[in-house]
Amino acid sequence: MKFEFHDKKIGSLFAFTDDIKSNENRFSVNTGNITILWNRNDSVTELEVDGLRVQLLPNQLMTTTYLQKISYENSNLPLTAFLFNREFYCISDHDSEVSCNGILFFGTQDLPIVTIPEGQNRKFETLYEVFVDEFATPDKIQGDMLQMLLKRLIIICTRLAKEQLIVKKLDNEQIDVVRKFNVLVDTHYKTKRKVSDYADLLFKSPKTLSNLFALYNQKSPQQIILERLALEAKRLIRFTDKQNQEIAYELGFNDPAHFSRFFKKMTSQSPTNYRETKAVSS
Repeated sequence: MKFEFHDKKIGSLFAFTDDIKSNENRFSVNTGNITILWNRNDSVTELEVDGLRVQLLPNQLMTTTYLQKISYENSNLPLTAFLFNREFYCISDHDSEVSCNGILFFGTQDLPIVTIPEGQNRKFETLYEVFVDEFATPDKIQGDMLQMLLKRLIIICTRLAKEQLIVKKLDNEQIDVVRKFNVLVDTHYKTKRKVSDYADLLFKSPKTLSNLFALYNQKSPQQIILERLALEAKRLIRFTDKQNQEIAYELGFNDPAHFSRFFKKMTSQSPTNYRETKAVSS
C-alpha cells in the first residue's frame, strides 16, 4: 500500500506506505524528506542508519531526517512509514517542539525511538485508519486535512518522547535549550566548533550549557559538536566519491592533515583506513 499527496506548484510531499523497503524510491519527491517509521509487526525488525544497525521493537516508532543515510536491506518485515518534506509541513522554519526542528527530529543527539504504551495502541491504529481513509478522499482540502493529521501524529509522539527520552528533573525551559543547541549544531557544525559560539546564539554562558548537559546526563556540548563533525565526515567518506582532501575543505579544515588527525582521534582510524574498511564490509 502506497499513498502520496504532492503539490507540484510548491514541491510539497506527504506520503504514507505500509512497506517503505519496497516503496522508498517510488515517491514524487525522494530527497529532503523527513520520515516517521513504525514497526506494526509482532516481531523485531532491523534497519541501518548511517552504517549502524538499529533494531526496532514491535510498536516502536523512530524518526529520521534527510541528514541521515537509511538502508532497509536487512529489514525482514515491512515497516510503515510517513514521509514529508518542509514544503508540506514546515513551510517556514518556525522553531517549536512540533516543528521539523522539534524534539522528534533535529532536537535530540541520538535516534529518537519511542514505544507506544499498551493502552495507546488503539489510538495509533485508529489514526492509521484515518490516514488511509483521508488518502481515499481527494478534494481541494485534502492537503489541509493531511497536515492536521500529521500534526496530531507528531504531537502524540512528542508527548511520548518527553516521557520516555527526556530526563524528568529537567523543566521545559531546560529541555528547550538542549533541543535548540542540537538544532544549532546540526546547522553550524562546519563553521562553529566552540561551545562559546553556541552559547552566544542561545544567550547563555558556556558554563550554563555545560552544567545543563551534565544534569541531562548526556555528552558534553563540546563532545556533541565534535561528534557531529566526525559523523558528517564518515557519511561523506562512505556515501560519496569525494576524496579526503575535498572532504576536509568541505568540513571547514584548512589543512587535510589536520582533518586526518581529527578523524583518527575521533574514530581510531585514518580516513583512508575507514574508507577501505567500509568498502570491504559493503
